[in-house]
Amino acid sequence: MSEVTITVRGEHEARIAPERATIRVTVRSEGPERGSVVDDVMRLSEPVRESITERAETAVVVDWSSKRLSVRAERPWNNEGKRLVPVYYASIDFTATFTEASELSIWVSDISAWDGVEVGWVDWHLTPTTRDRVEREVAATAVGVAVTRAEAYAGALGLSTVTPLEIADVGLISSGQPSPGVPLMKARAGAFAADSAPAMEYEPEELTVAATVEARFVAR
Repeated sequence: MSEVTITVRGEHEARIAPERATIRVTVRSEGPERGSVVDDVMRLSEPVRESITERAETAVVVDWSSKRLSVRAERPWNNEGKRLVPVYYASIDFTATFTEASELSIWVSDISAWDGVEVGWVDWHLTPTTRDRVEREVAATAVGVAVTRAEAYAGALGLSTVTPLEIADVGLISSGQPSPGVPLMKARAGAFAADSAPAMEYEPEELTVAATVEARFVAR
């Protein structure tokens, strides 16, 4: 056997603790008069805004935003099938990115008891610098796995030299069709728990950065 073409797949993943937590909080109000509902939601949202800006000044919060006031009206039905007077709903959304899970827990414990405040989702993630570095490392290791497999196959056939012909994201060599970009980053939602005390705790799970490549070699 003079030469043979070997096609293999290489995979690798790394688990890393998140560095940032972005949380969404909504302040809501409702009532029969539009003006009073708007005034009420503006009043209720101001302490939330102040609590975020205070933490931004000390770098506990590294980024935050507030969406514009949203107002809508609905006319409910009574038990007799008649439309009632409109009910107005107003809301303001906030997002804030925290650098520490402990600081996030403290803040959520504070604001969750405030009137009109609803605590929403938390997105755990890495800084762009860390994410780029880990993705490069994982992709390089996945390629190394593919090379090692090709060398093992070649050795089993009594061949000693392995030369790369193609390397691509998974699916591109076999089908020629675009595939989801790799490396991939997967993150489960942060675990949320409340014990018997009023304090709340957010516990982030590790993020998984994974890469899969396909490679074709000629072995001689």
